[in-house]
Amino acid sequence: MTYREVWQGLTALYGEGEAKAIADYLLDVRFGMTKADILCGGVEALSSQDESELNAMLMRLQKAEPVQYVLGQAEFRDRKFRVCSGVLIPRPETEELCEWIMSEYESKEGIDVLDICTGSGCIAVSLALDMKDKSNVHAWDISDEALAIAKENAKTLNADVHFEKRDALSLVPETCRWDIIVSNPPYICNKEKESMSANVIDYEPSIALFVPDSSPLLFYKAISDYAASSLKKGGNLYFEINPIYVEDIKTVLISLDFTDIEVKEDMLGKQRMMKACMGSR
Repeated sequence: MTYREVWQGLTALYGEGEAKAIADYLLDVRFGMTKADILCGGVEALSSQDESELNAMLMRLQKAEPVQYVLGQAEFRDRKFRVCSGVLIPRPETEELCEWIMSEYESKEGIDVLDICTGSGCIAVSLALDMKDKSNVHAWDISDEALAIAKENAKTLNADVHFEKRDALSLVPETCRWDIIVSNPPYICNKEKESMSANVIDYEPSIALFVPDSSPLLFYKAISDYAASSLKKGGNLYFEINPIYVEDIKTVLISLDFTDIEVKEDMLGKQRMMKACMGSR
């Protein structure tokens, strides 16, 4: 097998540029090949066993399965997180959300943090590691499979995170428990599916992606309600958001007496992150 044969089989789905990028990533992560190795005939020099494994992986990729699931891992804030079809693949936009939080709390200590809809645990684990001994991080999800993977990631990366099975839509209000509540909840309406690629719709968990067309703010409302009583005075609520509903989410937060609402764009210029402060009660 040649390098051309590796990436050419993916061009029908991804186009030449992205197909080459996926092939390079696969060869690097699984077979340890640098670009120099590839150009010097590294693919042709694979053992028969490795070539057989590569073929099996390419067959999965040609069916639009994401390369992260094929490899069983995704990179997030320069760390490797285990992923499979039971959890959402961590996105660069979510890394930006973590960076925003870290930039505002890097000098503070004794921070109580809650990540709702944790999925792979990428946010909770990253904050626990990046804040080091300055934080007490909890993470909740309704999915047993997601919690198992998140716990595995925390253990592998040596992060101290307390995981619990909780339904984000049925949270019981608490009083002044958290300094930070962060969530990347399901926020894509079913009507948006037609503009999405098969590698997302066919493989990533619907429970982590979609909300009914009739209730696009379903999770934002539930989590905001919980946060309004459960954040400490001066505590912050952070969301990854659907740009379509920026003003609607703001309206929900204002109705619950949140203040200092900020919206940030992601690297592609889309309004993707929101922060709101719990002021005087």
